[in-house]
Amino acid sequence: MDPIEVFKALANETRLNILLWLKDPGANFGPQGIHFSEPIDLKGGVCVESISERAGISKSTASSYLTMMRRAGLLLSERHGKWTYYRRNEKAIRELARYLDTEL
Repeated sequence: MDPIEVFKALANETRLNILLWLKDPGANFGPQGIHFSEPIDLKGGVCVESISERAGISKSTASSYLTMMRRAGLLLSERHGKWTYYRRNEKAIRELARYLDTEL
């Protein structure tokens, strides 16, 4: 984890909100994966379209934000067909909490 990249990613209210919303995707987003004919384990992931709608931003802006957060290690992504689903990287978030507790 690069703390500078993490702090850059979190220095935007919308990106911070996305991370907060993804803590409880069931409460913050509608059903996911409904366009698949067979059930798929999305592991709590949420598609870019749902995130962009909730945030009130374009899909391209949402994709850019999500990519930045994934590169910082805060999110994990998984591709299913033409859709990419994002979820929190809880291990990295715990690592960040430890960093804040011990280093700052």
